Amino acid sequence: MHTKKKKYSNYVLGFLILLLTLILLYRTTGYFKQIVIETTNAELKKGPGIEYKTIARVKEKERVTVIRTKYHWSYVKTADNHLGWIADWMIDPQKPHKVASLANATIVLDPGHGGSDSGALSSTGKMEKTYTLIVAKKVAHHLRERGAKVYLTRQKDVYATLKSRSDLANAVHADAFISFHFDSSPQENGASGFTTYYYHRKLSSRLARSVNTQLNNLPLTNRGIAFGDFYVLRNNNFPALLLEMGYINSERDFEQIRSRTYQNKVAADVFSGLEKYFSHS
Repeated sequence: MHTKKKKYSNYVLGFLILLLTLILLYRTTGYFKQIVIETTNAELKKGPGIEYKTIARVKEKERVTVIRTKYHWSYVKTADNHLGWIADWMIDPQKPHKVASLANATIVLDPGHGGSDSGALSSTGKMEKTYTLIVAKKVAHHLRERGAKVYLTRQKDVYATLKSRSDLANAVHADAFISFHFDSSPQENGASGFTTYYYHRKLSSRLARSVNTQLNNLPLTNRGIAFGDFYVLRNNNFPALLLEMGYINSERDFEQIRSRTYQNKVAADVFSGLEKYFSHS
């Protein structure tokens, strides 16, 4: 009888030790998953992107619990039980850094238009916003494979303001910003080819040359490099380009724009241009 009681006591003691260990592990893990917000007016978003609705604001020095991460976004729970996504640059201020290669560069890719803003239309009603997102994602894939830190101003078919796009580049101190578009002429089939635009000559002309020269193997006319007074370039404090990669209302150009082969070539060439640019930084 005494032996049975002793065994029972040992089982209870073992269970309590196990339970206390699990509680300690849970609390320790929970602590290490917590982060402190080091910026003012950090925003909690409905999804992992600047294009999503802001659902709450998080105060500086507030501690939040990280549940999971996706690229440079964390899904967190706040002290007052709000759940949402917060960007890494809203957690900790980004600082300027010297870039020695593409692998440690920070690059913002901007798929033009989105959501209620369709952009230009082809003669058959196909929307510019569809193809800008396709190409930007392909470029992002190449860059991430090389180790670059890549941000997209939108990751799906949603509307993002022009201000939010340039603000993102400024917030993360982008080493390069590239906005993807497809042009349109007043008359169908009135123009053809692609153009590389910049606004701040001193900041962006070398980037423009590096990217534009790599596009020469494309099956459309290279219309060269030009000054472009576009909001996302004008309000950008870092090297920035806007690429118009063909006229969507030109039948000849649209045959290329809609083809996977052309999309892959554009993505590979833009990647090569960035690689060339950073190899001479």
